[in-house]
Amino acid sequence: MNLPNEELSSYIRALHDGYDETVLVEMEALAKERGFPIVGRVVGASLELFARAVGAKRVFEMGSGFGFSGYWFSRAVGASGEVILTDGEADNAKAAQEFLTKANLWAPCNFLVGDAIEALGKVDGEFDVIYCDIDKGDYPRAFAEARDRVRVGGLFICDNVLWSGRVASDDADPWTEAIRQQSKDIFADADYLATIVPIRDGVIFALRVS
Repeated sequence: MNLPNEELSSYIRALHDGYDETVLVEMEALAKERGFPIVGRVVGASLELFARAVGAKRVFEMGSGFGFSGYWFSRAVGASGEVILTDGEADNAKAAQEFLTKANLWAPCNFLVGDAIEALGKVDGEFDVIYCDIDKGDYPRAFAEARDRVRVGGLFICDNVLWSGRVASDDADPWTEAIRQQSKDIFADADYLATIVPIRDGVIFALRVS
């Protein structure tokens, strides 16, 4: 689902062509070749913008694939920051390091191979941003584990929260239900102020306010 419509989506996407073309084009090509879902440039730029807006220096990614979202968070935190990437596939970790090294963005990065939620539990401290893009059935548990690990003034961000429109239908698939439940949990949490930005497949941005 591309919102608000295909023509405007293409227009907005074209405005984001000014970023480093070599690495992004290579990553986009790999995603197309593999049929691997990436957030794309419009969402990526939004991740960077929101991370910079809260002065992020420490980011934890729950689900990183081969580093496309990490590219944007690394730009946000700078070489002296920290971005912890996670994925269950060692090959994705290797590809991410190669891509981000080529883009001069690997310096703040550390890639943990394994279950993202378990990895979060093994890392100490609070984060300025925790980003979620794991298997959708685990979305409620991801927020439950992450909510107290975001500092006050930081962000919990989650991709695919509109799920191609299925969340607004009568679809009873377990993954659809899990996405709905996580969104309900976030919006009902008095410690968070949240909104859904309807770009690509929908991104929830939740600011921890207390």
